[in-house]
Amino acid sequence: MRIELATAPGDQQYPNEDYASVALPASGSGGALVVLDGVTPPEGGDGCVHSVDWFTARLGGSLLELSGSRRDMPLTQCLSEAIARTAAAHSSTCDLSHPLTPQATVVTARWNTERIEYLVLSDSVLLIEQTHDGVTPVLDDRIDRLRAEGRRLAPLRNAADGFFTAAADPAVSGKAVTGELPRGEVRALAALTDGASRWVERFGEGDWTECFALLRKEGPQALIDRVRAAEHADPDRTAFPRGKTHDDAAVVFVEP
Repeated sequence: MRIELATAPGDQQYPNEDYASVALPASGSGGALVVLDGVTPPEGGDGCVHSVDWFTARLGGSLLELSGSRRDMPLTQCLSEAIARTAAAHSSTCDLSHPLTPQATVVTARWNTERIEYLVLSDSVLLIEQTHDGVTPVLDDRIDRLRAEGRRLAPLRNAADGFFTAAADPAVSGKAVTGELPRGEVRALAALTDGASRWVERFGEGDWTECFALLRKEGPQALIDRVRAAEHADPDRTAFPRGKTHDDAAVVFVEP
């Protein structure tokens, strides 16, 4: 088994709001990965006394523990329980009904000798390298579709006709992209927050297959380094418009 992960803040003066981790059960027959991208709120408050990195640490830790230890629970249920646990940890001090309450995108996958399960919510990415079909990206493309329609995103967060993130409502897990594959059909997995996937999606340095080949050959840190190089080459964001010059980035690569 090969496991590599890397993460880096977009700005060294601020906490990294991404979360990345892998768990290997004591049985030795499988594992689980979790990658979250905390959503930085705009100025003006979010009704919460806690930071986004506090939230992603809580949610990520709970989701990893449940995904790794509760094989009897589907990943959607694991995410629902993790959201409920995290909400309970600060419901007495914070306004969890605020639309900007701390929240995150989610990628989780787990595997054993028989199958690989996965879940993707919002704009982080899971790449699956299959034995016969090459590299397949698993994407929740709601944000891209709304942008293509010229829609303003802010009012559509966690709205019925909009896009969804893991915040304080456990039911949001039902909006995730989910699936499973036979274990024998999968060679490797990679999970990326959008600060890393912008190598493909924003800068166009390669496609998903080339991104996966880079991860396999040089590892997650090499991908983040290449993203940083592309960002530094366009500091004013004129050639490649984007919300942040540099974004938190996290990558997990697993050959189960």
